[in-house]
Amino acid sequence: MKLGIFGGTFDPVHHGHLIVAEFVRESVGLDRVVFIPTLISPHKIDAAVTSALHRLAMLREGVKANRFFRVSDMEIERGGVSYTVDTLRAMREENAKDEFFLLIGADNLREFRSWKDPAEIVTMAKLVVMNRPGFAAAAEDPSLPKDVIQCPVPSVDISATEIRRRVRKGLSISYLVPPSVSRYIGRHRLYRQP
Repeated sequence: MKLGIFGGTFDPVHHGHLIVAEFVRESVGLDRVVFIPTLISPHKIDAAVTSALHRLAMLREGVKANRFFRVSDMEIERGGVSYTVDTLRAMREENAKDEFFLLIGADNLREFRSWKDPAEIVTMAKLVVMNRPGFAAAAEDPSLPKDVIQCPVPSVDISATEIRRRVRKGLSISYLVPPSVSRYIGRHRLYRQP
């Protein structure tokens, strides 16, 4: 099975995440995309982030309409800072016969060499770079494997930061997040305080 791994804070998951994941799934021929919310992002250690359980629940709500999407709570269950290399090791132990594809934005590719054990990451998964507006495609970087997959995705200018700001101001988030995610945010009164 060809599994796409899509990690992130997902605070909250929005249509931009879902659209690019579906484009990558179709373009690369993935059997499934697994969304994995971080517990503590190594790049956002000091950032205020919504509880992992709320982010996980919103993600489950957001992906349930797509039979090719799944959610894993493995980074939340593992505890501590969420490192991609640790997640891939665990996934390979559980699914040794599967082929892994790590979905990352072109903006994240610039920081890839600063990640924990990037050389090991590329031995466990192929990098699928989602080319995003304002960021060049993977440059000729000798430290990156030659089989990086460039995957153009639609320009969907939705940000979780803007969604949280709109909720705080009492503005609509219709069409930015799936309706079930919007209802969850309202029911649990998320993002009301800065």
